[in-house]
Amino acid sequence: MTQRVALATVMDRLSIDALITDYAVAVDDGTWDDYNALFTEDGRADYRGAGGIEGTAAEVAQWLARTLRASPVRQHLIVNRRLDLQDLGGYSGDQARVRADYLNPMGPEAVERGTAPAFVSAGRFAFDLLRTEPGWRIRTVEAHEMWRYAPRASTG
Repeated sequence: MTQRVALATVMDRLSIDALITDYAVAVDDGTWDDYNALFTEDGRADYRGAGGIEGTAAEVAQWLARTLRASPVRQHLIVNRRLDLQDLGGYSGDQARVRADYLNPMGPEAVERGTAPAFVSAGRFAFDLLRTEPGWRIRTVEAHEMWRYAPRASTG
């Protein structure tokens, strides 16, 4: 592998990492135009594995906007990212797959000191990515929830 190829691979990895972070921020901030811009024109999201819907990025963004109104405070922490870049004989191709775990605390309002969020879920995302003219974009994302926890309100 030449230094030029190694540098291109590092740049791809950094760009993909930024894309996944932008995805989490768009969902958490409810910036649905930003969310849609992260996908290819034919991009799809499948949240059925986490109790949601499957559809085009625009359809899912509309569903998320409605569904997440009940939890305006949310924070997707996307960790343990495993990235597989398409390998074209030592050169990075135009496709990639990312599998990453998520932890997502949510609540109807900011959590006060000593209290827990109203809801926490965790699972794994599977992203299929495509290099496009403007950069890496999400072709598909699937969410697979592994567990959830909803602390009971104190009755004291």
